[in-house]
Amino acid sequence: MRFNKDINYKMYLVSDRDILKGRDLLVSLEEAILGGVSIIQLREKNISSLEFYEMAIRVKELTQKHNIPLIINDRLDIALAVDADGVHIGQSDLPARVARKLLGQDKILGVSTANIKEAEQAVKDGADYIGVGALFPTKTKLNTRCVTLEELSNIKNKIVIPVVAIGGINEKNIYFLKKTNIDGCAVVSAVLGKKDIKLATEELLNIF
Repeated sequence: MRFNKDINYKMYLVSDRDILKGRDLLVSLEEAILGGVSIIQLREKNISSLEFYEMAIRVKELTQKHNIPLIINDRLDIALAVDADGVHIGQSDLPARVARKLLGQDKILGVSTANIKEAEQAVKDGADYIGVGALFPTKTKLNTRCVTLEELSNIKNKIVIPVVAIGGINEKNIYFLKKTNIDGCAVVSAVLGKKDIKLATEELLNIF
């Protein structure tokens, strides 16, 4: 594997084409990378498997160009098909221990969690990092579970793998996450919803 799992999770971008309102995905992702995004998760819920595969191929070319990891959301089959750097799964997806077995040990496995029990289980199942949230109200994902800053800090203190916060994070609230000592923030609209994507990314990094 190119990254040996020594990953910079500080600015973790999750894609959402709806937020782009017709702007080109690849151009937008590259602007974010130039602004400081260090890892990209490709998330697509409403397209065919073929479309997802073809898009993942193009995004992988971009991430390889800039030498940052590409993570595929949910779809282990797509991740394996395009030889992505890893996959991110939720609590209702394929069990993490099964995903790890299919991925092998060299790929990155991320797991969404909302409490210490889920976080500890993710570690046991072979996760390389966990996503914790939702920290703040968000419109980009439905059926989220709320996590307090105190719970986030507790998880970070008890978990040995990197912790990435997610859920409604933007330039107005990212400051509050600094004191939790987490490894990174996952953002969507706070970057892709802005007119100047590169500048928005830079400003978030400067605050965090």
